[in-house]
Amino acid sequence: MDAVFKALSDSTRRKLLDRLFKRDGQTSGELCERNKMTRFGVMKHLGVLEEAGLITTRKVGREKFHYLNPVPVQQIADRWISKYAAPFAGALTALKRSLEDPMSKPIHVYEVFIRTTPEKLWQAITDGEMTKHYFYGSSVKSTWKAGGPITYHNQDGKLLVEGKVIVAEPNKRLQQTWFAAYDPEAAGDRPSRVTWEIEKLGETCKLTVTHDDFDSETKTFQSVARGWNPVLSGLKTLLETGKPLVIASM
Repeated sequence: MDAVFKALSDSTRRKLLDRLFKRDGQTSGELCERNKMTRFGVMKHLGVLEEAGLITTRKVGREKFHYLNPVPVQQIADRWISKYAAPFAGALTALKRSLEDPMSKPIHVYEVFIRTTPEKLWQAITDGEMTKHYFYGSSVKSTWKAGGPITYHNQDGKLLVEGKVIVAEPNKRLQQTWFAAYDPEAAGDRPSRVTWEIEKLGETCKLTVTHDDFDSETKTFQSVARGWNPVLSGLKTLLETGKPLVIASM
């Protein structure tokens, strides 16, 4: 947290974060615009922000794109504020951020840190008996072979999501297509793509979920915007406590 507070103590760095909040996924050149500092100075500040975990970067060709990562700020809030907030607030360590790739296609990226093993995390993602405890009561079913179907059905047997497995690397990476069968208004949307990436960090696993390949801000893009946070928070709670996350109605 010391690194986060140090990074936020500088007004220039706060302005850079404000600019990313207004429009995520900017290059250092774009962040230099309307800034009296040199490109070197801006890059130095960006380095401090990245070191503190307040931004993440993605390199595409020669360009490096910067994205706002609000997780450290949320962790600060959890430390002093969550005890006064709703019970589920402390479980939300992965916040949605809408990103734009170089092709200006919308994308959702989420990160959550879970005290578990890659094997148990993979099982929780691929076992229908487990998904029904955190994925809106739905059970996932698939052969988990590339090209094979993947579906999510609710307890009444209604199809909620369907797609195909693109890549399945047990305990490491799962990529699938996603068609929102639960939303009639999304019937005309082309299937999007969801990628689950598991990274072992000691006794903890970092899970990154990327939902992308939208043609635009489609109905599917809008409907999943708030949908992933409860799923990932529920997954974290289930694996760390053995009990489902109960979110009180507001």
